[in-house]
Amino acid sequence: MSNPFEDENASYRVLVNAEEQYSLWPDFAEVPAGWTVALESTSRQECLDYVNEHWVDMRPKSLVEAMGQSG
Repeated sequence: MSNPFEDENASYRVLVNAEEQYSLWPDFAEVPAGWTVALESTSRQECLDYVNEHWVDMRPKSLVEAMGQSG
């Protein structure tokens, strides 16, 4: 069985949580609690591009706030 997170031909979504952390998620899988869809179903590469463009600070939002800096 192949890894559904690495299938170049599958459709994916980009999810984001309250800490502003991103995840590439297979389109067929249910969105887990605590995550929302940031980018609807598209190609794996488009999702990766989206994450690379939007997730510029890898620190969790709570850490950024605790340090008194904007993300």
